[in-house]
Amino acid sequence: MLISALLTEIPVYYYVVISAILFAFGLFAVITRRNAVVALMGIELMLNAANINLVAFSQYDKTLLSGQMTAIFVIALAAAEAAIGLAIVLNIYDRYRTVNLDEIDTMKE
Repeated sequence: MLISALLTEIPVYYYVVISAILFAFGLFAVITRRNAVVALMGIELMLNAANINLVAFSQYDKTLLSGQMTAIFVIALAAAEAAIGLAIVLNIYDRYRTVNLDEIDTMKE
C-alpha cells in the first residue's frame, strides 16, 4: 500500500522523462559504440526504458494489470536476448578474435 501511495503522488511526466533519458542512452550506445557487448548493454537499457513506461502507465489504470504483465514478459525476453546475444558474441570472438563490430564484415564458409 505504501508503494502504491508513493507512485500515485509522482506524476507520470517524471516516469516518461526518466524513460526517455534511459532510452536515449541506450540508443547512443547502440549507434556509436562498435563493441558488441556495449551494443547489447544499450539494447538492455532500451528494453528497461520500455518497462518503466509500461509499469508507470499501468499504475494509473487500476483495473488492468496488462502493463505490468507485459513488463514481466519483456524482462523474460531481455534475459533470453542477453543469453543468446552473449553466446553469439563468444562465437564471434572464437572465430575472429575480436568483438569489434566494424572488423566483422566478411562471411566465411
